[in-house]
Amino acid sequence: MTEIFDLVARVMSRYGLVTAFAVVGITVWVSYQLSTRLTRGHLHGSAIAIMIGLLAAYLGGVFTGGGRGVADLEIFAGIGLMGGSMLRDFAIIATAFGVNTRELARAGASGVVSLFAGVFVSFAIGAAVAYSFGYTDAVSMTTIGGGAATYIVGPITGAAIGASSDVIALSIAAGLIKSMLVMAGTPFIAPFIGLNNPRSAMIYGGLMGTTSGVAGGLAATDERLVPYGAMTATFYTGLGALLGPSVIFVTIRAIMG
Repeated sequence: MTEIFDLVARVMSRYGLVTAFAVVGITVWVSYQLSTRLTRGHLHGSAIAIMIGLLAAYLGGVFTGGGRGVADLEIFAGIGLMGGSMLRDFAIIATAFGVNTRELARAGASGVVSLFAGVFVSFAIGAAVAYSFGYTDAVSMTTIGGGAATYIVGPITGAAIGASSDVIALSIAAGLIKSMLVMAGTPFIAPFIGLNNPRSAMIYGGLMGTTSGVAGGLAATDERLVPYGAMTATFYTGLGALLGPSVIFVTIRAIMG
């Protein structure tokens, strides 16, 4: 029996990326089963998958003492590659290809306004929360504000303006919480805000900004709306990454002295 386990471990280690796809696939399948059977679809399977992933990352870090979660385990090293920026960006681009450009044009000025409003409001709320918890320097406030935008914008902003690793970690945590809240809450608020057409989905994506949260929430609401919300949410991420370390940081520094 030991020899069989050793053989399986060697195969999993050798074909790390294949193992990563298998592990993630099984996790997603289990998550959607839990969503259907325990919550009747009210809590989207993606949200459950994220929670399982966070728990696995924590346990992996505790078990190995490393900083990459389960990817620090040799047999799961491929998850580090699968979860890297290359495949993430590929998935975002692939989602954007599902957009009907005629519908995208209909968003017009309201779509652009939603993008800028979403970015600035998220940074402002995140910075205010950071200040209330004692992070009164402009670098920390801007970084945590970036995390309130998305868990991608936070670390990009923090790395650009010289934030500490602890503050960057807080920004990522803030972004993950936002993503999960948006993912879980979208189906409940959709009927009250008219979230039932491509135009409203694009505006919603521009206001919320978290691509994974918007995509998961819209998938639980109406799968046909996912590409539109994900498109503007992706633009939101790029806009936040550009404005965070520049215009927003300079503004917060001027305010805080």
